[in-house]
Amino acid sequence: MLNMITRFFNKPSDQEDEKDSGHDIQVATCALFLEMARIDESFTKEEMEAILVILKSKYGLSPEYADALVEEAKKELETSIDLWQFSKKINENYSIDEKIEIIESLWQIVFIDEKMDKYENYLMHKLSALLRLSHKQLMDAKLRVLHSG
Repeated sequence: MLNMITRFFNKPSDQEDEKDSGHDIQVATCALFLEMARIDESFTKEEMEAILVILKSKYGLSPEYADALVEEAKKELETSIDLWQFSKKINENYSIDEKIEIIESLWQIVFIDEKMDKYENYLMHKLSALLRLSHKQLMDAKLRVLHSG
């Protein structure tokens, strides 16, 4: 009982929660982008540029904020045990359509070098499952990316 009372009074205001969770969701999404770029052990300049373009164009971030977000996501990835914590934030706050947009962005990162290796393939399927998307949604997103480029 005392624990519940303490938690209630130590809870930040709703406004602070919204601000933090929005930033946390951006960090989580960026962390997935970074993990995809480095999964094949070849994190190229082109992949980093693609991530920054995605962050600026799809999420409307300034170049400075996008750079800061990448740095924060790198730190979060270094201390994380797995990708579940990032996908959990996304699942709690994003619609199916928004999660499909993330998967499409991940496919764009995969195909920067115009090929997909077994590690990237594995991670795409894992992230699709973590984001609670069907195999059809994953493949449809892949086809949209392949046909748009």
